[in-house]
Amino acid sequence: MHFIAQAPELDKCVASFKAYTARQIIDFLQQQKAERLLQRLHFAKVAHKHDREFQFWQEGVHSELIFSDAMMREKLDYIHANPVKRGYVNLPEYWRYSSASNYAVMGGLIEVDTR
Repeated sequence: MHFIAQAPELDKCVASFKAYTARQIIDFLQQQKAERLLQRLHFAKVAHKHDREFQFWQEGVHSELIFSDAMMREKLDYIHANPVKRGYVNLPEYWRYSSASNYAVMGGLIEVDTR
């Protein structure tokens, strides 16, 4: 998942988000008895991790300071191009979970500050 965000103590916010969403998704998969997915998440768990049975999110946060409008545009273009590069959609704004449609003035799933 890629996103652009600003918050005091952003690393703690992201860690909290990852912990909460991982727990919710794993609980849901267990309720649905999605054994194949759970096996993959168990396999993904790093060998030295003893405090959990599954690994949903990749370890770490790779934050990068955006210091100019040009860099912001570069990061947005990169994020928006990912579903196209993967072959999921033909145009970035067609990816339902992307902010690309907000920037194309089509609206999106959530409100995005495009200024």
